[in-house]
Amino acid sequence: MRTARHILITGAAGAIGSALATRFAARHPEARLTLVDVAEAPLRAVAAALGPLAEARRWDLTQVDALPGLWRELTDARGPVDVLVNCAGLMDILSIGGTGWSRGATLLGVNLLGPLRLIDLALPEMGRGGCIVNVSSMAGRVPLKGCTYYGAAKAGLAMASEIAHVELAAQGIHVVTVYPGPVASGLEAHARGQVARSLVSKYIPTGTPEVLAAKIVDACDRGVPRVVYPSVYGVPFVLNALAARVTASVGPEPLR
Repeated sequence: MRTARHILITGAAGAIGSALATRFAARHPEARLTLVDVAEAPLRAVAAALGPLAEARRWDLTQVDALPGLWRELTDARGPVDVLVNCAGLMDILSIGGTGWSRGATLLGVNLLGPLRLIDLALPEMGRGGCIVNVSSMAGRVPLKGCTYYGAAKAGLAMASEIAHVELAAQGIHVVTVYPGPVASGLEAHARGQVARSLVSKYIPTGTPEVLAAKIVDACDRGVPRVVYPSVYGVPFVLNALAARVTASVGPEPLR
């Protein structure tokens, strides 16, 4: 990846998003950083800690029709985005009936429709050397009980990202698809609180935002197409059918 000029990170108030912002700022100190989230107060704190080139903007990715106007306002003020990081995520572990359509639509908006719309908006002005990062999930690779909407959204984002990686290579745009397992964060803590306690839920391998962020930034710079983290999840990533049978048998049960 060439030296970045303008990096946009969604979900930047969260543990992974803020770790990515810190890592990108260190790797590309002259780049403008636009940090996006719905949680305005923590978002502004992250931006303030990174200095004058970082700017916080409150966007709601579920309001897909509003994104073109917000995008034009941003790029008019700060220039085209040459690194887009779709990191925003919202996770619930609930049965299909327990989720309901309203909550399901919100999960689809944040995890799938919003990111796809941002890719659509970024591409016309993203030249050679640009990079798009899409943070999917192992829940989009291996079916987990209670993750109907979240898993569907992350699976859709992952497939779109993998296809984009192939299609956009000829334009000199690199696409990274990220498949995290559990990573210590507010999202992970919220999801863990929605399942019955068991040995599986208690001792499942869990990574750190800082290590994941380092791997993602390295993937952008080195042209690596995907990141699976923690590394132990590389096994179920490859042995997908077997992993599906295992999670169906011993995966944690949603509380409702």
